[in-house]
Amino acid sequence: MTRVKGGTVAKNRRRKVLKQAKGYFGSKHRLFKTAQEQLFHSGDYAYRDRRQNKRNFRKLWITRINAACRANDISYSKFINGLTKAGIEVNRKMLSSLAIDDAASFTNLVNIAKDALNGKGAKEVKSETKEVKTETKATKEENSDYSKLTVAELKEMAKVKNIEGYTSMKKAELIEVLSK
Repeated sequence: MTRVKGGTVAKNRRRKVLKQAKGYFGSKHRLFKTAQEQLFHSGDYAYRDRRQNKRNFRKLWITRINAACRANDISYSKFINGLTKAGIEVNRKMLSSLAIDDAASFTNLVNIAKDALNGKGAKEVKSETKEVKTETKATKEENSDYSKLTVAELKEMAKVKNIEGYTSMKKAELIEVLSK
């Protein structure tokens, strides 16, 4: 059997590695072996740091929520406990953006959490939040066209209006049913 040399295949493979290693310091972007080693390490770091990034953002959100809670005379842990008792499920990213952008609605949530901690029934708190939600939905219905809403919002509206089979409907069908 004749000898087969790597030739263009090996050259292309090495060229691809060196292209990925552009911008690295020293021989790490010039020499194939060191460039390949650095790419392996870079991949490991990127994998690790994608997970650490999630942790860091969660820490940041909690810090922001805590600062806003302290401004409303409640600790972070009591606030989260109160929201849980009230049956309100909002993730920390949304709570953080509320604390920064919309202080009034965040204060509303703090008051709901305080009421839940003081023993006000969860049903009463839920009914208050449902009233607020239905009011906002009613204003959405009045102010906006159905075609501008997302499918999730349309399905939520169909659920409120007790329309059967809304879960399997497409957007056009939902708009047609809701506009009747």
